[in-house]
Amino acid sequence: MSYEPPTPPADLSTDTVDTLNDYSPDQLQHVARYAEELAEHKAREARLEEESGDNEKDKRPDDFPADVPAKATITIKEINDNRYYYWQWRDGEKIRSQYKGPVSSDE
Repeated sequence: MSYEPPTPPADLSTDTVDTLNDYSPDQLQHVARYAEELAEHKAREARLEEESGDNEKDKRPDDFPADVPAKATITIKEINDNRYYYWQWRDGEKIRSQYKGPVSSDE
């Protein structure tokens, strides 16, 4: 690892870079975790929007639980340094989740 600080991405604003540079290592870890979760959320939202017009959403895969709609996707949530799979789907304006199981250590 280099002793020089990393070069920030060119598309980050100066204000954002200055703010991050003032954070402690713990705060930066929290920001990194949040940013990753937010990116997953936004990608999932885009997929749900895209899939909302698909006719195939009515076809139900065999491995879906009875109370999870066919349009649900699988996401990973980190809770207390443990990773878990959840089914997630949009229900009107809300995002619903249902526990699926733990992420195995070899994944």
